[in-house]
Amino acid sequence: MDVNEFDFNLPEALIAQTPLKDRTASRLLTLNKQTGEIGHTTFKSIIDYLNEGDTLVLNDTKVMPARLFGVKEDTGAKIEMLMLTEHDNGWEVLIKPAKRVTIGTRVTFGEGKIIATCVAELAQGGRIMKLSYDGILQERLDELGLMPLPPYIKETLDDQSRYQTVYARATGSAAAPTAGLHFTEALLDAIKAKGINIAYITLHVGLGTFRPVSVDEVESHKMHSEYYEMTEATANLLNETRINGNRIITVGTTSTRTLETIADETGHFKAQSGWTDIFIYPGYQFKAVDAMITNFHLPKSTLVMLVSSLATKAYIMKAYNEAVEREYRFFSFGDAMFIY
Repeated sequence: MDVNEFDFNLPEALIAQTPLKDRTASRLLTLNKQTGEIGHTTFKSIIDYLNEGDTLVLNDTKVMPARLFGVKEDTGAKIEMLMLTEHDNGWEVLIKPAKRVTIGTRVTFGEGKIIATCVAELAQGGRIMKLSYDGILQERLDELGLMPLPPYIKETLDDQSRYQTVYARATGSAAAPTAGLHFTEALLDAIKAKGINIAYITLHVGLGTFRPVSVDEVESHKMHSEYYEMTEATANLLNETRINGNRIITVGTTSTRTLETIADETGHFKAQSGWTDIFIYPGYQFKAVDAMITNFHLPKSTLVMLVSSLATKAYIMKAYNEAVEREYRFFSFGDAMFIY
């Protein structure tokens, strides 16, 4: 399958640079995955599309303020480091400029509050850095770090909390699960009051978010591994939802990939944690997910491929072209789509 089949024209002006004042004020495009019927409303109306007994699955990962600016200890050269994933021998990071950081290089942040030593070189600007610091790492990051906004966002984020969901809990992501940014506590309370279940999973968004598809054939692309967790309470709730004949509705591609990783061939869930590199593209048969809330994604991205597999590529491309015509806002701080 040719990657170019997932391309579409996106004017740069439609890339949202800042979040709306009211999280629920974003627009919502609805897409019936069976008929291709498209509707237009606002996100606060999502509750009208959810039924009593449905279960809404949210990714409670929390973004680390993991973008750090420091200097090489020996030369004073400026270095930017984005922390991604913790491993046994250190942190996997992206370094700029990467050519300045080789094995043994020491980079200091905040005049020595964090010192990072390179212990391994990876491809595409990746490094493994061993960190030393006083106290608790999260406190040092809160003091020194910035939110790692995607490269297509050029504006400064005045309120760092707007790149977190209101239910973020488990620190460890390099990027936000952005479909969840549309929810407020009040909207979630209203959803629960209607008899809709709320379930939480964790998937820490990692390096794969920043890597474009660089191959010509979809099947040749390799996804980066990301860490996930599902509790017994969530597994039991999802199994009960399925037994009762109700829908499992994921919020975002991260929740979708986690559920499709964990579910067995019959759609049954059990508590577990681990690493997933699942790549979902057209031809994939869903085992777990009935419907999905998602944002509008980059052309030729793995995320466009994923949503095209839940509906069809033809329906998704038609919906995306209509969203462009109607000037929907795209990407992290943009508008939303409900595929049902």
